[in-house]
Amino acid sequence: MAQTDTRRRKDDMTGAKPTLDTELSDFAPELRWREWMARVEAVIFASATPVANEDLARVVGQGVSVDLLIEDIQSELQLRPYELVAVAGGWMFRTRPQFADSIRSAADVSDQLLDLNDFEIAVLSAIAYHQPLTREGLKDIFGNEVSRDLISRLRQRDLITTGPRSPRAGAPYTYVTTAQFLVAFDLQSLRDLPDPEGLEDAGLR
Repeated sequence: MAQTDTRRRKDDMTGAKPTLDTELSDFAPELRWREWMARVEAVIFASATPVANEDLARVVGQGVSVDLLIEDIQSELQLRPYELVAVAGGWMFRTRPQFADSIRSAADVSDQLLDLNDFEIAVLSAIAYHQPLTREGLKDIFGNEVSRDLISRLRQRDLITTGPRSPRAGAPYTYVTTAQFLVAFDLQSLRDLPDPEGLEDAGLR
């Protein structure tokens, strides 16, 4: 115990991260599993972005299945108004859809709403399906020029970002979707984009 306290004091003075006991060999098996569950839940709860399995594996024992820990956490949350979901290649907490109206009525979540008009949704969809895509490419799709202001609004919402320069003359910027785009539309990856006919079901309408 004295050795542990000394190490903690040294870590505090040097700014080094304390060594995390991931194996928990002093714990009884059931308590060990509960502690790993709590660690995984705490990490996801504290993160503003989805947390990948490989990151969660850093706080549990070697060879421990993060997926099984996640399953047990999800089971315990079945009666709660929020859930643990897989999105954008990781895990994050989300309030359940049936509570959306209650949240809007009682909480200030205006900065979390996408608030996109139909044409902005159409442009975002075009970029998602054809990325990397230039403004000229958007013009080819829609038959008229897409304004820089519209592109800027999508960027400000962190739904798109600049991609690689196009090999076309002048090397114009291309645009691609972001991880936040995946989060906003509950997608694990771009492979989960629905068929164009299914855009309404995905919320891209």
